[in-house]
Amino acid sequence: MDKLDKLKTLFKNKDLLAQALTHKSWVNEHQDTRESNERLEFLGDAVLEFVISRVLYIQFPDKEEGYLTALRANLVNTENLANLALKLDVGKSLFLSKGEEEGGGRENPSLLADTVEALIGALFLDQGLSPTEEFIKTNLVSEIPEKVGRPLKDPKSRLQEFVQSEGLTTPKYQVVEQFGPDHNKRFIIEVFVNGSSLGRGEGKSKNEAEQNAAKIALELVKKPKSS
Repeated sequence: MDKLDKLKTLFKNKDLLAQALTHKSWVNEHQDTRESNERLEFLGDAVLEFVISRVLYIQFPDKEEGYLTALRANLVNTENLANLALKLDVGKSLFLSKGEEEGGGRENPSLLADTVEALIGALFLDQGLSPTEEFIKTNLVSEIPEKVGRPLKDPKSRLQEFVQSEGLTTPKYQVVEQFGPDHNKRFIIEVFVNGSSLGRGEGKSKNEAEQNAAKIALELVKKPKSS
């Protein structure tokens, strides 16, 4: 399913679809019109986790719980769901307040990821499990081959595990600089282990900058030491 427009054709209850696309900021400006998508997001999160968990359980019969959990997290994390929202062109159909829109809400990864979960919840209520499962398999399960070919844990998790194995202190992340307007802010974050700086990372969010800093730190600590 390429775009949200195609998904819209599946819905019998168009009001349910509209609710899935409604951010709480819009509701605050349009009292007594309809609910926000937060309850649908709650439901969609549970449906998504169930479908992905069942697929992984069947597809990887020899893998332990830890591996399945890490792979599931890679499929349903904010970054992955936000990327799906971009592919579906969800942003243009969101109901946002003027302030949220001016603040870059249509491109906000967290907001987009939440909306995808709300859409899944709405699709489940409108169509039942089978079409919802098909949507999830088409758009997320199809990425499993790519995910298993890369480290399943994010750089921060891998750095944490590495320093623990070496008997070092927990990495600490510090904001060095932040710049740009609210709708396009950038962060530079430095990571320290045992009081020593191991690298800096930049990103559109603190988490993205921390992940990039951890990636640089991993390259440094795992680099073979010259004799």
